[in-house]
Amino acid sequence: MKRYFTLFVALFLIGNVFAQSGYRIGAKVENFTLKDAQNQAVELSNFKDAPLLAVVFTSVSCPYAKLYETRLQQLSQAYTGKGVRFVYVNTTIGLEEGSQTDKAQPDRPSAQTFPYLIDEGQQLSKQFGATKAPEVFVLQNSPDGFYLRYKGAIDDNPQAGNYVKQRYLANALDALLAGRSVAEAERRATGCLIKKF
Repeated sequence: MKRYFTLFVALFLIGNVFAQSGYRIGAKVENFTLKDAQNQAVELSNFKDAPLLAVVFTSVSCPYAKLYETRLQQLSQAYTGKGVRFVYVNTTIGLEEGSQTDKAQPDRPSAQTFPYLIDEGQQLSKQFGATKAPEVFVLQNSPDGFYLRYKGAIDDNPQAGNYVKQRYLANALDALLAGRSVAEAERRATGCLIKKF
């Protein structure tokens, strides 16, 4: 009996360590550098002029991410004039075989529409604790760096944009732009599981 209890406690602690990986709401986000499809380096510090930055972990291979492409374009167009910048990070999901990264090809329509950064070796998805594609992290700029204010789902209906009832990402952006805290700062994302190496 004592052995089972010890095993249970060990599994619980291990589960908590994995569940707590990545940034928590309110945490300062460290600078990062990723390369785009043209092999140019892009850093978090490149966005210091943006009051808000939406980092979207996605995948050119994920059916859920493809369903969200139009909605993300619409959100980007609606909020760019308000100072919000969007960054799309292409990461590896469980559907891919062979190579550890599914690099966005410049001739793909989605790659032309979305300026993807390549999550080589999954360095950024691990740093943020992203588990699904698509999953969004909203960072708020302040004099000493970027802080995480929202993470999770874009909305409540991955399959059909016309039937969305809760616009989690838009609500978070609206609140932050108005100088308010985000009422629902975390919302579990639905999408393709990001493969861990």
